[in-house]
Formats: sequence, C-alpha cells, structure tokens
Amino acid sequence: MVNNLSSVARGVADEGAFPRLDELEGVATMHAFSRGLFAAGAALTLLFAAGCSSSDAGNAVAADTTANSSTSAAPSTTDDVSGQEGIDAGGSTDIDVEIGQCVKLGGTMTAATIENAECGSMESNYKVIAKAELNEQCPSDVNQTYYETLDGVEQGALCLDVDWAINGCMSVPTGGMDEPARVDCADPSATNVEQVTEIKTGTSDPNDCPEGGFAYEARQFVVCTTTIS
Repeated sequence: MVNNLSSVARGVADEGAFPRLDELEGVATMHAFSRGLFAAGAALTLLFAAGCSSSDAGNAVAADTTANSSTSAAPSTTDDVSGQEGIDAGGSTDIDVEIGQCVKLGGTMTAATIENAECGSMESNYKVIAKAELNEQCPSDVNQTYYETLDGVEQGALCLDVDWAINGCMSVPTGGMDEPARVDCADPSATNVEQVTEIKTGTSDPNDCPEGGFAYEARQFVVCTTTIS
C-alpha cells in the first residue's frame, strides 16, 4: 500500500536579510512523500505538513524490532545516491548552503525557519539536492522545496529530500505541523520512527525492500526502512 503526503505551504518573513520594506518571504512547499509497505495489512498515511487538518492520518503497524536497532550516532548518509546529486540552476536564497549540504527546516505556516545543519546530525532533517530559480523546477519527487520571494516574485529555490542516514532513525509525523526529526532509534518516547536499512538505486519499487520503504519515482531510488514504532 502506498500513502501520499499532502501538499501544503508555509511562509516566514526574514527580517534580517533585507530592509523591512523589501518583504522577503521564505516558503516551504511539501511535495508527494509516500511509503510503500511490504507487510500485508500495514498502513501508514503521512501528512507531516504545516497546517494540514485532514483526518485521514492512519497508524503504522510496528515492525519486528528484535533485530539490532542502531542509534543515530555517527550514521552513514546518502552521499553516494546519484539521484541526490542535482545541479545549481540559478536563483538565490538568503541561506548560504550548497548542494549536498543539509538544513534544519521547521517553524509554522506563518513563521517558517531554516538554518544550516551538519548532514546526519540530530539537527538535520533535509538535504539540499538541487537549486533552481523557481520551486516548480525542482525534481517532482523531492520531499520539500524551500523558496524565497521578494514582492511576490520568486528569487530562488532549494530542492530538499529528507536527510536519510543508513542505520539512523527519523520520526516521520503523521499529521499536524511538524517536520521529520532525527531521533535515537532506542528512544522509547519517540513515535512514528523509521530506521533506514539501505538505499536501492535503479528502482522505485518499495517491494524491492524487505519491509517496504520510501520511493523516489522520478529519480529511481528507494529508501528501505524498518518501522520501529
């Protein structure tokens, strides 16, 4: 079963980048984000987007966690995934970040925040996989785009994937206004936790993973995960 993430947007006024009258705004727009589940009967609806009031959120059926669950200490990142090596197609954003580097994206619909973060760290939740002049120029299967506007005109966009880390865990919210967050795999208080087991390239079929995963159809790779909680 494949469940889709709704598309929503959030905005923030960045008061430090330009004089107040210039009204620079940063917007993060969620794109489709789906997890294919191999196990029969399991269901997970992902709606981790700001301002989404849908009542369609489902529950994840916990996978067998008897296998070794690594913590998030010093995880390997997805640096070798060719589908995340995009291009800089122009545009400009106030945050100084390069392709392959990571950010911490958060905030709310009316006060989004974005800042630099070390990939694979507890602070990082997205990796910059490409840059564009317009957010619609990002690959269609990215998890998120962050773009800035000036007087309603887009100045540049960051194309973002979740900063998956091999053996690391991410809490993937099923609703509300939260973004994904890296957590310790052994944290009993963490919810909606997915542990990355491997990255498969050349396929977007989650059935190629032992227990399902998150597929990137346009760029042909899948992040295989195990549901921890």
